[in-house]
Amino acid sequence: MKRISLKPILRMGAALVTISSIYLFAPWEFGLYYLKPIPKTIEQELSSAVSEGLDGIIVYVVQKDKDPEYYAEGFHNRDEKIKAYPQALFKIASIAKLYDASAAVKLAARGQLSLDHTLAFYLPELSRRIQNSDRITLRMMIQHRSGIPNFTDNENFNWGESSLDMLELILDQPADFEPNSDYRYSNSNYYLLQRIMTKVLGYDYGRFIKEEMLAPLGITDTYMSVNEVDQTKLMSGYYVGYSEDFKHLDQGMVSTAEDVGQFLGALNKGSLFTRKEAEIYKELYEFQHDGWVLGYWSRARYYQDIDTIVIQFVNTTGNDTLLLSQIIHDRIVDIIRRRQSPTI
Repeated sequence: MKRISLKPILRMGAALVTISSIYLFAPWEFGLYYLKPIPKTIEQELSSAVSEGLDGIIVYVVQKDKDPEYYAEGFHNRDEKIKAYPQALFKIASIAKLYDASAAVKLAARGQLSLDHTLAFYLPELSRRIQNSDRITLRMMIQHRSGIPNFTDNENFNWGESSLDMLELILDQPADFEPNSDYRYSNSNYYLLQRIMTKVLGYDYGRFIKEEMLAPLGITDTYMSVNEVDQTKLMSGYYVGYSEDFKHLDQGMVSTAEDVGQFLGALNKGSLFTRKEAEIYKELYEFQHDGWVLGYWSRARYYQDIDTIVIQFVNTTGNDTLLLSQIIHDRIVDIIRRRQSPTI
C-alpha cells in the first residue's frame, strides 16, 4: 500500500490556523498583509516591511554550501537619516539566554557547577528571600520551571530604565508555583544564573562566554553591554508613538546579525560543544530564541529541513509591530523555501 505523507496536510492545517488567528485577533491590515502575494526576493519583502511602519530591519541568511546573505532596509538612525546596514550592532535581548544556558552546560561538564544543586546552595545569602530556594535547582531555572516570578512583570519594573536594581525586584516575592510543577518564562531565572556563574568562576560570566565560547568560533563582534561598544555602530531603537531613541539603555548583550548567525549555527550543528556538553544541552534548553527590549526585537532561527539559518533584527516595537515582524519573518522563510523548491 502506498504510504500517505502527512506533511502537506499538517502544513495546510498550520497555515489555516495561522490565517484564522490573524483574522480573528490581529489588526485587519496585518491580516491583509499576511495574505499579500509573496515577492520573489527578500529585498522586496524588506521594502514592504518598512512601508508598513518599521523604522529599520536587518536580515542575515546562511544556507548550506552557499555564501551568507546580508540584507538591510530603512533607518539605522532615523533622526540623522542614516540608512540601515547589515553589519550594525543590535541589542539581542533574550536571545542571550542561549548563550547563558550554553555557558552553564560547559561549566557543568567541567564540574564547576551542578545543574541539580539548588539556588540556596549557590546563593545562601539569598535563600531566605527567595521562596523555595532550597528546592529550586539550576536545571529548573534554566528551563523556566522554578516558580520564581519574572522581575519584568513586577509593578516597579520600567523598561525605560536600566539603572533599576533587578535583584530587589526578585527578592521577597511569592512564588508563582511549586518548583518543577509548571512552566512560566521568567527573566529572573537567568539573572540569578548569571550571578551564580560569576560566583563559581571568580570573574564575570560574560568574560567566560567571550573567551571560552565565542573566541574559539571566531566570533569577535559580540558584547555584554551597550557600554562596551561604539555607539555610532549600535542601531537605534524606537517605540511607536515616542520620538526618543532608546539605544542608550543598557539591556544586555549586543551583537551583529552575522555573529548571532554564527553562534546559532555552532549551537545547532554541534561545533559549540564537546560530545559530553552536547548531550547535556539537548535535554536542557532550546536551540532558537526571540528577543525583545524597548525598541528592539530579534529572532534567531535554524530551519533544519532546508538547512538554513535566518536572523532578523527590527528596531521598532510597540502597538502591533511585534506581530508584523513575525509575519515578515515567516514570509522571508517562504521566499527562501520557494527559491530552493520553485514548485512550493
